[in-house]
Amino acid sequence: MRRILPLLASSAAMALILPQVACAQMPSMALSQQTAPAMVGAYGAPNSIQPETTLAISAEATVKREPDIAFINAGVQEDAATASEAMAAQAKSMTGVFDALEKAGVAKKDMQTSNFSLWPRYTYVETKQKDGTTLGEQKLIGYTASNQLTVKVRDLDNLGKTLDSLVKAGGNTFNGLEFALDEDADVRDEARRKAMTDARARADLYAEAAGLRVMRIVTINESGGYSPSPMPMARMAEAKMADSYSTPVAGGEVGYSASVNVVFELGQ
Repeated sequence: MRRILPLLASSAAMALILPQVACAQMPSMALSQQTAPAMVGAYGAPNSIQPETTLAISAEATVKREPDIAFINAGVQEDAATASEAMAAQAKSMTGVFDALEKAGVAKKDMQTSNFSLWPRYTYVETKQKDGTTLGEQKLIGYTASNQLTVKVRDLDNLGKTLDSLVKAGGNTFNGLEFALDEDADVRDEARRKAMTDARARADLYAEAAGLRVMRIVTINESGGYSPSPMPMARMAEAKMADSYSTPVAGGEVGYSASVNVVFELGQ
């Protein structure tokens, strides 16, 4: 019995010590789990992209083509003493414009009203008072009616004649003439490809100069493109030319551009 009692006492002591050791280790393990993400954030994950290894390039390309359509923005503007008279005058002239465009071969689907407005016109009048002072006031002198039309002309060989017929029929305002391609998807894509090719070529150049190489593309953003810019509205002079002559018009070339902003990742 003397030998058994020390053994039991030893076992009981070990049973009390082991839980205390385990409990003493738990705070240390929990601390390491909490600090692990912070350490990753501080030193960077193995596959993360560091700012110093990226290169941002902006490139632009333009492709020019001979236009095959034109847009005319023109119409009628009439002044009269009353609003109804101004409206009637513009209606008469605009009817003649529509008829002239149809005779010139412009389809109804290629004509669209772009602006219609009616506004009063005033003048400033100064009147002397009995006490010698001057009183200024606005005085209504009439109304102006405007009807503007956007016309798509497909026959560029007769564009000058179309303009002349529009004026002769009563058109007296002209907002601009714009040339374009009727189908421009392919030329726009060509500009995009050229811009991207230029961006990649410049990225390779910079990477080589820095002793690195282009690993991959991180982001691509597109911007830019061709957009017609209309001219300010002006009154047309009444056509006074021989029927054998027409307004000379040159289409030249139209350009479609594309811009890309590309971020590349560089590495060894």
